[in-house]
Amino acid sequence: MKIIIDAFGGDNAPTEILKGASLAVKELGVEIIAVGDEEKIRQTILQNGIDTTGISTVHAPHILKPMDNPLSIRHKDNLTSMAVGLHLLKDGGGDAFVCAGNTGALVVGGAFIVKRINGIKKPAIGSVLPGDKGPFMLIDSGANIDCSAQALRQFAIMGSLYMKNVLEIENPRVALANIGTESNKGTPLCIEAYKMLKNTPNINFTGNAEARDIAFTAADVVVSDGFTGNIILKMYEGVALAIMGNIKAVFTAGIVSKLSYLGIRKGLKLFKKKMDYKEYGGAALIGLQKPVIKAHGSCDAGAFKNAVRQAVKYCESGIISKISEQVGDLENVES
Repeated sequence: MKIIIDAFGGDNAPTEILKGASLAVKELGVEIIAVGDEEKIRQTILQNGIDTTGISTVHAPHILKPMDNPLSIRHKDNLTSMAVGLHLLKDGGGDAFVCAGNTGALVVGGAFIVKRINGIKKPAIGSVLPGDKGPFMLIDSGANIDCSAQALRQFAIMGSLYMKNVLEIENPRVALANIGTESNKGTPLCIEAYKMLKNTPNINFTGNAEARDIAFTAADVVVSDGFTGNIILKMYEGVALAIMGNIKAVFTAGIVSKLSYLGIRKGLKLFKKKMDYKEYGGAALIGLQKPVIKAHGSCDAGAFKNAVRQAVKYCESGIISKISEQVGDLENVES
């Protein structure tokens, strides 16, 4: 399997991206196509002693900067590593694309270059997050500010298929993020979406989920518009970091605390691993004709490797054709 990566996307690019790519080759048995300035890639590899077995390069002279207009990626003369990588995916040069760069540009590029699955109104970011009773998906977590109830229904279908076929959760529970569990709570969008989801076949809709219940795995798929979803995502990540930081402070406060830590070190490491969102590597941009994974902007080598693993699972799952089939069947019933 060939995975295309944006070697210059993200806060720690290109060093951590290339290190992660090397780990992915060793652990996952994939081929990596690193897109970016070939001379800078070569220098980074030499300076860091990175094993290049299984890694080839495609030259892209420019880098998409955080302050650049995301819409610029649509231009045919855009030679940034992200744009070149997306075109390479579209043209069959690889099986999936992984990028830790500008989220807005990746969403735009995915929609305009890779293209949406026929019938899908909007592609959505599906972030897999750790919960008390196991992982769950938050969809959409930032791709679409304005959504219709029909788009939320499609997010539910896509998220349900992803969790069933990629994370192997049988009959995943789907909930709508809202301010109350009653069917008449929330904005007009939420009320309309609730009615649609309740009557959507082939998904296990369980009703509304309040924000405080999401962390306790109130559902396997939590559906939201991208504005609300991104607020939930950032708050979730921030609280997790604050908790882990405070736990570390407690156990490094003095000699007695450090000795106490030795007794529960194994348990704390397991807890940290369970609740670390980086274990899932990134977020799938679901609804496109080919797999695109958005790795975390601050990912290190290990997290980027996990994003590549997610891309591999996405490719193997065959859910793109399943999404097309299920959405098509729904539209045929309603037409």
